[in-house]
Amino acid sequence: MDNHQNNQFIKEDPWRVFRIMAEFVDSFEVMSRVGPAVSIFGSARMKRTDPYYRAAQNLARELAKHGFAVITGGGPGIMEAANKGAALARGKSVGLNIELPREQQSNRYANIPLHFHYFFARKVCFVKYSCGFVFMPGGYGTLDELAEISTLIQTERIPKYPMILFGRQFWVGLLEWMRREMLGRSYISPGDLELFMITDSVDEAVQAIVPHRPKQDQPQRVARAFA
Repeated sequence: MDNHQNNQFIKEDPWRVFRIMAEFVDSFEVMSRVGPAVSIFGSARMKRTDPYYRAAQNLARELAKHGFAVITGGGPGIMEAANKGAALARGKSVGLNIELPREQQSNRYANIPLHFHYFFARKVCFVKYSCGFVFMPGGYGTLDELAEISTLIQTERIPKYPMILFGRQFWVGLLEWMRREMLGRSYISPGDLELFMITDSVDEAVQAIVPHRPKQDQPQRVARAFA
């Protein structure tokens, strides 16, 4: 490392570590009081007139009625719909907003807002405090969360919580590709495709998640990934 690189490290990286630590400490303090939660992912570009927007709102409302907090990325589209549904049911509506140059703006329905600079710190809060995950139609961000959470469950770093792919028409092609290309080449095991439940029904999604809600006298399992 030359003198210039060393000086840059001294000036920048230690302070970046403190910023990362502060982001974890602040978010953990808030999220530890939220209780059992479900993370809902989906497109920030989803229009309010889209049927999936209404489905996300209805799903979040039903989850809130069952005592779950609802966690989203705190932005528009599907995130807004889910935060709105939880808030209208007088539930805990968590928005983990990320600072982005464009597209991401906080929605007004998150009654527990948190703001992040680092994607990885935000991802930890999605996973660490959830006992179920719902993936509505979305783009790269949704696929990113789907891949990461699938990996954590497959490798038993977190418990085998429900992973709901909501929107059969949207997701069935991906599952067929995974079965043909990934399973067909033995890159995954047959049971790995059973990690997912695909549905178009709000009721089916809720009923798949409800049994995983910790009882009041039952301590929530600590994921190995965060122990």
